[in-house]
Amino acid sequence: MIVDAHHHLWDPATRDHPWMPPELATPFTSQDLRRETALAGVDRTVLVQTVSSTAETAEFCATAAASDGLIAGVVGWADHTRDIPSQFEDLAHAQFLRGVRHQVEDEPDPDWLRRPEVVAAVRSARGLVVDLLVRFDQLPAATALLDAVPDGEFVLDHGAKPPVGADGYAAWCTGTAELARRENVVCKLSGLFTLEHAELLGPAVDHLFSVFGPDRLVFGTDWPVSTLALDYPAVVARTRSLLAPFSADERAAVLAGNAVRTYRL
Repeated sequence: MIVDAHHHLWDPATRDHPWMPPELATPFTSQDLRRETALAGVDRTVLVQTVSSTAETAEFCATAAASDGLIAGVVGWADHTRDIPSQFEDLAHAQFLRGVRHQVEDEPDPDWLRRPEVVAAVRSARGLVVDLLVRFDQLPAATALLDAVPDGEFVLDHGAKPPVGADGYAAWCTGTAELARRENVVCKLSGLFTLEHAELLGPAVDHLFSVFGPDRLVFGTDWPVSTLALDYPAVVARTRSLLAPFSADERAAVLAGNAVRTYRL
């Protein structure tokens, strides 16, 4: 079994996506997802927020409900400065909401995750996984958040986007290693092939394998952002090649088991 624990859907005609490059400004639908997952042999997925909108979260949960089991969970957006469960009190198909995320990487303040209101909000999540979309310079604040909420469950998206070939690489290595010392976080092997200098990813991926281990790594395609570099089946194939040194049980954990456990799929 393969679980794609990180992908998106969108229609730029329905709402603005400020981060979106022109190459991606076209609809990507659940029908498109079904075609791509069939080609790549992916069995289940986790649909992740794209904008700061609880309306999008509600739409995604409805989409999951209509997907005949393909979309097994949703990571929706929540305002991380106020009580999180109260934002979903009237959410239809709430059984598909498995986690929440805020695009922290867009916050200029590297210590945004240390803010008392943010810590209080994350502490309120109660059973929802908190995906962390952070820059490498925000990793110390993310580590402080995990220490402040030791009973929370966290996922580091895209391995904190290693700045391979850049001056921040050493800080990224230190930051991810320190974060990985906390047992309440797993790391997504996702969104890596579209990074600058992606051809130099080998050492970065080896580092993530070393500090998190195969029991705390989760596979995700980051489709359709990933189409900037590779098509969907190629992302799956390239990731499987990265996992070749592991045992069959370890590969199975990264490709499916860890995601099923983490998001309670």
